[in-house]
Amino acid sequence: MGFLILAKRGQSTVKRRNYYMTNLANDFRNHWMPYTANRDFSEAPRLVSGGQGIQLKKIDGGIVLDAVSGLFCTPAGLGRTEIANAVAKQLETLSYVTSFQHGHGKSFELASRIASLTPGNLDHVFFSNSGSEAVETALKIALAYHAARGESGRTRLVGRERAYHGVNFGGLSVGGIARNKHGFSLSLPGVLHLRHTWLEKNRFMPGQPKSGVELADDLQRFCDTHGSNSIAACIVEPVAGSTGCLPPPLGYLQRLRDICDKNGILLIFDEVICGFGRMGTNFGSDRFNVLPDMITMAKALTNGAIPMGAVAVAGKIYDTVIGEAPDKTIELFHGYTYTAHPVACAAALASLDIYKNEGLFERSAALEKPFLEELFSLEDLPIVTDIRGIGMLGAIDLDSDEAVGKRGHRALKAFFDAGVLVKMTGDTVILAPPFISSEADLGEMFGTVRSVLATL
Repeated sequence: MGFLILAKRGQSTVKRRNYYMTNLANDFRNHWMPYTANRDFSEAPRLVSGGQGIQLKKIDGGIVLDAVSGLFCTPAGLGRTEIANAVAKQLETLSYVTSFQHGHGKSFELASRIASLTPGNLDHVFFSNSGSEAVETALKIALAYHAARGESGRTRLVGRERAYHGVNFGGLSVGGIARNKHGFSLSLPGVLHLRHTWLEKNRFMPGQPKSGVELADDLQRFCDTHGSNSIAACIVEPVAGSTGCLPPPLGYLQRLRDICDKNGILLIFDEVICGFGRMGTNFGSDRFNVLPDMITMAKALTNGAIPMGAVAVAGKIYDTVIGEAPDKTIELFHGYTYTAHPVACAAALASLDIYKNEGLFERSAALEKPFLEELFSLEDLPIVTDIRGIGMLGAIDLDSDEAVGKRGHRALKAFFDAGVLVKMTGDTVILAPPFISSEADLGEMFGTVRSVLATL
């Protein structure tokens, strides 16, 4: 890795950039990076060489504070030796076995551990490799459940505007971020979308907004218009994350639950971001005291160390799908090559141990107040048009100049150069610090954020 050698020799940024452009251009083209302006990236690469705790190390030795937990993945911080040791041991013991008609002990142990954390009777866990796959799995389980009950006409799915449910075609179909759909016209038929929950009157309001519960009534309107017996499931994020932290209005999730119960519709919570302590509780459903029929999860399940996702399923769904299949036959024709991969299971078990032993979910709850105070202190900046936050998740909307996203892209690069990692969606800054952060760390993160925003 020539660029690392150059970094160690203390070469200037300009020399390193010239080296990248003249010697590594082929490498940049070989790796088609996701959700990235690839041509722009190759001109001034943002590369890191290491990470420990809440710090990332640039290849020039500079430090970047991780203010978004990687991508909502690493609440316990980077470089956890407990996870590394568990993964190394598992690689030596059993590096792979198919989960099709076979199994290994750690997958059942992990499923049991997850079931001990999920609310209600969401005790049955189907593993995937990502949040996108977890969503696809949940949607297929919903269809399979209704078919097993003799209601195969329930094929409609309901999502929500501004929702993110991954990048596979099912997730894109129920998702509601328009730009993600551009160029991919093929989608599932019959999908309906609730209105999003952002309202002008709720600007700069910490926590759950007081207005907007009536937006949940869109679901009842869909039932009245299309027939409730045509709808299989409604999927929402308890807090819409990737679009820029949209907390649910007070009573909104409960009203969705009531409408689903009234009309025989399954309610799916996509907790890929909210799950595992981000809301100060095991899952967002615990924070909002609303029990869904399925929960999708990923990201923090392994503290970001190994790709893994899962769906926690209610007993009534599992029992119906399993019970209605002929004896000694496959009940659900679905799965992935790497479902319940032994190494991913080892990483997840080690991560859950860390969360429990260090009380990180409780720590997240304790950090919410200082986090939100720091977040909403930025309201005085002229460039800021709205701030939203709940738990350890927050967002700052910036005034757009020129095309939407232009200022956000400049901000992304400026934040990295200044030493803080954030997520940008369009012109929205999204923050989700690791739970191991101290209040002083939060102060440093937000101090850097403020200084960058003041210059844009």
